[in-house]
Amino acid sequence: MKGDGAVVPGKRAWRTAGVTYHRPMDTFALVVVAWMAVAVVTLPVLLRVRAPYGRHVKPGWGPTIGNRWGWFLMELPALLLMPLLTVLGPREKDALTWLLVGLWCVHYVNRTLIFPFRLNTQGKRMPLAIVFSAIGFNAVNGGLNGWWLGFAAPPDRPVPDALSLMGTGLFVAGMLINHWADTKLIGLRARGTGYVVPRGGLFERISCPNHFGEIAEWTGFALAAWSLPALSFAVWSFCNLAPRARNHHAWYRERFPDYPAGRRAVIPYIW
Repeated sequence: MKGDGAVVPGKRAWRTAGVTYHRPMDTFALVVVAWMAVAVVTLPVLLRVRAPYGRHVKPGWGPTIGNRWGWFLMELPALLLMPLLTVLGPREKDALTWLLVGLWCVHYVNRTLIFPFRLNTQGKRMPLAIVFSAIGFNAVNGGLNGWWLGFAAPPDRPVPDALSLMGTGLFVAGMLINHWADTKLIGLRARGTGYVVPRGGLFERISCPNHFGEIAEWTGFALAAWSLPALSFAVWSFCNLAPRARNHHAWYRERFPDYPAGRRAVIPYIW
């Protein structure tokens, strides 16, 4: 019998599609909290170690793969897993679920199928160790968010509401910033003059508007979803991208003695 998404009386549980789910700190929630804890522990490590890809590639990290196909393979699990688990799961899906799947797919279609092939990085390579670690991250992250929306979440709250409007607005703003910054950087590489100091817009305030935009995207997604798995993605986005932005910022300062002193790494006026 098809479930109605009703809360089970007297229990911290709900029924949907004939299946009963329990809350709040079940095994799934504990896994997500542990996943966030890994992100927090990873943050200081990444602040000290420059991940060896892009401008930071260096020998000693084993076999490599072309930059474009590396990016494609890294992002593919997220593009596939989250939507598939959501669609195939028995949970009833309403407007909020499809909104979240739509935001996710817009980002990852660009990140997997468009962005890598826009790069002007002919001949550049990245270590397979980085590719496999990113595949693992995206598989876990996409799996957690897809499992939540397809199998474990309570019934969707009615939308639009304040959270979905604010979250979607922040996501779209972050995506536009990310896309603008990526386009700016790709255009600079297309000139064939090597690395130069980016100018204009948010680049006057921070070294990495692209990372700032992506952090904003997943913070907005977490607001709209209001779930532990979405929060874990926002936490991971900051813990991964903020150190990368700091590394880029330090690299610019090392390479360009006249680099603007007032720029921060990833958060205007702060960090």
